Amino acid sequence: MKDSVRALPKPNVIDRLVGFVSPKTALDRIRFRAALSFYDATTGYTVGGTSGRRSMRGWYPKGKSADDDTLPLLDKARASSRDLYMNTPIAAAALRRINTNVIGSGLTLQSRIDREFLGLSEDQADEWERQTEREWGMWAGGKDCDITRSQTFAELQVLAFLSTMLNGDCFVLLPYIEVEKPTTPYRLKVQLVEADYISNPNNQMDNDKMKSGIELDEYGAPVFYYIRTKPYKMFATVDDWVKIPAFGEQSGRRNVLHLMERERVGQRRGMPTLSPVIEACKQLTRLTEAELMGAVIAAMFTVFVKSVSTPGGLGPAFTESESLLEEPDGSSGRGASSPDDNLYEVGSGNIVELAEDQEIQTASPNRPNEGFDPFFQSIARQIGAAIEVPYEQLLLAFTASYSASRAALLEAWKFYKKRRAWSAGNFNQPVYEEWLTEAVTRNRIKAPGYFRDPLIRRAWSGAFWGGPGQGQIDPVKETKGAQTRIAAGLGNFEDEYIAIHGGDWEANIQRRSRQDRILKREGVTPDLGTKQGADQGANTTQG
Repeated sequence: MKDSVRALPKPNVIDRLVGFVSPKTALDRIRFRAALSFYDATTGYTVGGTSGRRSMRGWYPKGKSADDDTLPLLDKARASSRDLYMNTPIAAAALRRINTNVIGSGLTLQSRIDREFLGLSEDQADEWERQTEREWGMWAGGKDCDITRSQTFAELQVLAFLSTMLNGDCFVLLPYIEVEKPTTPYRLKVQLVEADYISNPNNQMDNDKMKSGIELDEYGAPVFYYIRTKPYKMFATVDDWVKIPAFGEQSGRRNVLHLMERERVGQRRGMPTLSPVIEACKQLTRLTEAELMGAVIAAMFTVFVKSVSTPGGLGPAFTESESLLEEPDGSSGRGASSPDDNLYEVGSGNIVELAEDQEIQTASPNRPNEGFDPFFQSIARQIGAAIEVPYEQLLLAFTASYSASRAALLEAWKFYKKRRAWSAGNFNQPVYEEWLTEAVTRNRIKAPGYFRDPLIRRAWSGAFWGGPGQGQIDPVKETKGAQTRIAAGLGNFEDEYIAIHGGDWEANIQRRSRQDRILKREGVTPDLGTKQGADQGANTTQG
């Protein structure tokens, strides 16, 4: 029956009473009420809980706060996300692909101070930036920056970003600790705390003031974080939690960095990146495993032998190769008897003896299934769309045209750049500013007015965090495109270099300048842009 064909509503008590006096009036009441019900059900948006729509029946969504929608299922969502990452190829590919393109081997510091505001010349600003990058490299390049003394800052970036995607959020503590035999003069350490460690003390219930281990003030700002020292301990006591202030009482410095991507106002904890596709990933993995097992079984070739009982026969469930093996005493390599004479195994080249009253029936599994790959690709596209990773990037399947592959790459890098800016702003930059404060305090770096005015401190703390570039599908076409944009004033050398290669354009220019000086000193002036220059460069290399 179509939606437009609707049964008249049943008469109510008033309709029956009116019907005794005026049946026509009662019928008109019922007819007009039915028309009004149909009008209400077919106007405006089509939403869940609309009884007038057959397609919406049985769907009754409820409006809840961000915490009510996320916190009750957060533990199971984390466990499901981690299990998918460990055991599901497409889930692991998605998170690793994002991490590789956003963070790569670690975002690198490029100091960019506001020299005009600070009253510095270009040479003074360049010298200050180079010296600061040297000091930062000494601290960040070693493993003393990690509280466990096992990872460099680049490795901490990779782990923090992956942990945030995997669990929904990650917490970072920035304590000052003296260590024995330090490799740097700095005491600042970075301590990563997994999401499971943040929970309500003594497992108490959530309330308006404290939920999921975070206590907020009346404005919604964090006041305290409760860190459980042993999150998987069966019987916990109050002493198993440590109460960490969100901000220093006197300094106001941020003691804890909470890495999470908020999707709703008032959201207190983050959800794993795979949350929208948990079911799709799991079901797709089950289908893949079933198809793989079906293909394996179809590839097996087993011979069943039906004969009269033969005392010295081959015996059930053994392979042809095993029948040829003999022990030193001349007996069969399989032993005198099988552990289970009723066990029949399907295997490659198996020969199985059947009893006189037994027979077999064969079944064709029809594997591999020709429709599996198109269906897999269809679900993979949906998974990629949900987490903003194009199908081509997700499965590294660049089988379409140049234009299609280029479009997929550009769309993916919109997402990667957004996530890189988020990671740099929420993790790298706060840690750098904390380190720079200690460096200025220890007089390792000169920054006049740093503690006098927050605006001056911000001018000294300016930085750009470079990462891996998006690469090129057709280097010739894309390089010419970059040259055209620069010539037309639509781009600049640094931005085009970063877009293609990532890294530090200025450092690349300095290396190029040094190489040119060496070539000039040796009397070699190759011009690889022409055939003559290319031949000259080739002859120089051979010589």
